[in-house]
Amino acid sequence: MNENEILNKLQQTINSYYPISDTTWNEFKNICTIREIKKGDFAFDLYSKVDEISFVYKGLFRTFSLNEKGEEFTKNFFWETRFYGPMVSLLTNSEITSCVQAIENSIVVDINHTKYRKLLYKYEDLKMYHILYLEKHWIMQKDDNTYSLVLEDAKIRYERFLKDFEHIVPRLSQYHIASYLGISATHLSRIRKK
Repeated sequence: MNENEILNKLQQTINSYYPISDTTWNEFKNICTIREIKKGDFAFDLYSKVDEISFVYKGLFRTFSLNEKGEEFTKNFFWETRFYGPMVSLLTNSEITSCVQAIENSIVVDINHTKYRKLLYKYEDLKMYHILYLEKHWIMQKDDNTYSLVLEDAKIRYERFLKDFEHIVPRLSQYHIASYLGISATHLSRIRKK
């Protein structure tokens, strides 16, 4: 595992949204820790308190919740150059209620959230990056997903999924796709045959 290569990829990703200065980067990288997560393992324990957001250097993750019957509902997928974290829990200082599971053997960079928030107040360039990332991935994408689940039938949702996630579809099981679409794997199988 090449630590410099991993951190360089993180820096490039941040700069693709908004360029940050060397001064900002030098402080930012000091709040980062690199770790490996094996396929099937969870990024953190459910109902625990976590103080990290994570950058995916290599691998694929899904976020999911469980209903009272123990059925899983996949909320999102995170792949190379994306960030995941229990944002609501971090912002409200509450327990985590969604699971983040590695779908593949993965390498992530954990970023200390408390220290990151302090850097956001200190550096305008990091604040601009943060705003632009959130707008693109947490607001616009989430709005599209909510609209799709409420107003579109399963066939249209599947077609949209294939378009929006075409780069990771071959890496996902039918079960994970069906769980994201809010349908059974059997129903997905019927849609795919049509």
